Amino acid sequence: MGITRVVSVDGGGVRGIVPVIVMQRLAAEPGLGAWLDRTELIAGTSTGGLIALGLAAGMALGELRDLYITRARIVFQDSLLDDLRDVGKVFGADYDIDNLEAEAHRVFGERTLAQLHKRVLVTAFDLDNGAPTDRRWKAKLFHNFPGPDSDGDALAYRVAVASAAAPTYFASYDGYIDGGVFATNPSMCALAQTQDTRVPEAERADLGELRLLSLGTGHTLRYLEGDRLDWGYWQWVRPLLNLMLDGVNGIADYQCMQLLGSHYHRVAPTFPPDKSIGMDAVAQIPYLVEFANNLDLSATADWLRANW
Repeated sequence: MGITRVVSVDGGGVRGIVPVIVMQRLAAEPGLGAWLDRTELIAGTSTGGLIALGLAAGMALGELRDLYITRARIVFQDSLLDDLRDVGKVFGADYDIDNLEAEAHRVFGERTLAQLHKRVLVTAFDLDNGAPTDRRWKAKLFHNFPGPDSDGDALAYRVAVASAAAPTYFASYDGYIDGGVFATNPSMCALAQTQDTRVPEAERADLGELRLLSLGTGHTLRYLEGDRLDWGYWQWVRPLLNLMLDGVNGIADYQCMQLLGSHYHRVAPTFPPDKSIGMDAVAQIPYLVEFANNLDLSATADWLRANW
């Protein structure tokens, strides 16, 4: 039968605590205590990649939740010296990627993707494929499925850091940057992976049997006012990054819905209009916990009971 139950987790930095709490709350629903155990593939981008790798490594949801509460401030630790060296964040990344690497290594140790307990798919973007011909940048989907393109030998902590190396926040890592530049929402990547003909047939999915739960990290309401924005590079940099991330997120949701119909479900909570929470907003974690605990998950619980 192959893969039939897939969970996908968006990127979003510290907002990753939202889908973790959502999964915790769903597991506490009557009849759903083992729903995550029945999940066969977990896909993630950036913070979602960390969650996917953590769950596949056997971490409990409570452990993942505690990581955000107790360790996020270490990952997003800034200093005056760093700001001076980066000339007020104009020329260098906001945060030292060594902190992220150290935390990821502390969690995953020397585990490879092949040593994880579940199938995973984690997005990153390769800035230089190093090919002798057709040398270029390209999307990279790390996974531990068997087959000629398997990344089973890759160290989980290095994959986690590569996926989370968000431009302007962190330096690139092993030649990779955050997979969010092409798949903030990796649901469609996960769906496509289940159909890959390079994977043994026994591990491929029949679309009719596939169920996909997609978890967002909280959406900020954004818009640009004006019918004709005559902007240059500097004016577009920050809005364009947010615009790109939101755009690819929405198209993945549309594509999965068209292909899977009612066998696809997405939890995509939206923050209040006056609330904007950046990927590095460590001080907002208490609010994120409250926000996640107050979400109405009744429709999601019903969908899981019917489909999982």
